[in-house]
Amino acid sequence: MDALADFGPWVEALLQGIWLTVLVTAVSAACALVVAFVLGLMAGAPGRLPRTLSRIVVEFFRGTSLFVQLYWLYFVLPQLGYRLDAFAIAVLAFAMNFGAYGSEVVRGAVNAVPKPQREATIALNMTPYQRMRLVILPQAVVGMIPPFGNLLIQLLKSTPLVFTITLVDVMAVTKSYRDSEGNTFFIFTLALGIYFVLAYLTTLLMSALERRAKARIGQPAPPRRGLLSWTAGVQGEVR
Repeated sequence: MDALADFGPWVEALLQGIWLTVLVTAVSAACALVVAFVLGLMAGAPGRLPRTLSRIVVEFFRGTSLFVQLYWLYFVLPQLGYRLDAFAIAVLAFAMNFGAYGSEVVRGAVNAVPKPQREATIALNMTPYQRMRLVILPQAVVGMIPPFGNLLIQLLKSTPLVFTITLVDVMAVTKSYRDSEGNTFFIFTLALGIYFVLAYLTTLLMSALERRAKARIGQPAPPRRGLLSWTAGVQGEVR
């Protein structure tokens, strides 16, 4: 009860921290999706130059630490004459890092579309744009959604890094509360619960998107993912 009473004045700050965490995750995910499609489609382009450029960018951002990328943008970029606010830096770092990983998802899903269907689109005299938009991407997107869901949860779990560049997210509020009130068990347990709830809601959202995408191309919908359905499945196995 004492912990709850001490936490009262911090509720508003925590809600603002949750909002910032969700906002950074959503905006970064949208930008990362664009980066993933651009780099992924470049990787499958017929020309050598776009394939080489895509490979260089992907390997660079996958091969360097996200934490260092964030600090480089925050501390080094101003020395080069470019100054961005902390929110823009966080979005840029997350978008490039997770976009690089996502580009491999795009490339793999596009390549997984059966070859006879590509040949059929050529036989029908479709343009490359029509082949991609009408035949290849609708099928490839279905295969992209589960790995994109995993990347989205990884992105959410990486957002506590933003408190190191002065953004006040859930982690920043958690640390401030601990430094002021000292109730370590209560505040870190609460932070774990908040990230779990956000990740679980993300899983439900991606599961709904997957069911919708499969229904649009006539594939059977996957089973619903949720704690209740998972519990029912376990009980069924036990019986």
